[in-house]
Amino acid sequence: MTDQDQSVARRAIADALLTALERRHEVLDAIVESADRETAVGAVAELLGKSRIGAEAVMGMSFDQLTKDSRRRIAAELDDLNSQLSFTVGERPASADETLRLRLFSPESDRDIFVARTEEMGAAGDGSGSPAGPIDEEITSARQRLRAEEAAWFVALDGAEKVGMVFGELAGGEVNLRIWIHPAHRKKGYGTAALRRSRSEMAAYFPAVPLVVRAPGVAG
Repeated sequence: MTDQDQSVARRAIADALLTALERRHEVLDAIVESADRETAVGAVAELLGKSRIGAEAVMGMSFDQLTKDSRRRIAAELDDLNSQLSFTVGERPASADETLRLRLFSPESDRDIFVARTEEMGAAGDGSGSPAGPIDEEITSARQRLRAEEAAWFVALDGAEKVGMVFGELAGGEVNLRIWIHPAHRKKGYGTAALRRSRSEMAAYFPAVPLVVRAPGVAG
């Protein structure tokens, strides 16, 4: 996560906390009426009109954050972050909200995004760093690793649009995580959002296996 993305996330959290404190009675009602934490987070996000990351922070608030002094500190932090950031959240939409989601890669329907990735990277999809082979061979190899539970590939989506891919490859007792965002969608915060999403996805597919984030270079 870049420094700017961290600041955007902190601003989203501070903004959500401040709004939640101002509407604390409504927030409490929404939480009490929710069946579980997941439902409560969604209810808070909808009630306040804030991002999921902000709603998660609201759910994790402690009593010492309810005081007037705490509210002043949160407001001061929000003002400071607003003055620091030189871009709007709209320019990096995925940094602060949860529009991006991951779904499992389909060798049939996601060939297009994998072709775009391979043409740019010029490297095999398995993370070995070797030159890419013919696309059909690459996809066949991926299908075999996916079935053997040696890999987990995801397509990053914003709505129905494919914005990138996330690759998880099991090797040497670790999961090598690689994130590729389509050039048309870069510098919008999607890489940060994909990394945030991929942690829970990889933990589900490879429980208790250490996750190592890799940053492969683009072919010359």
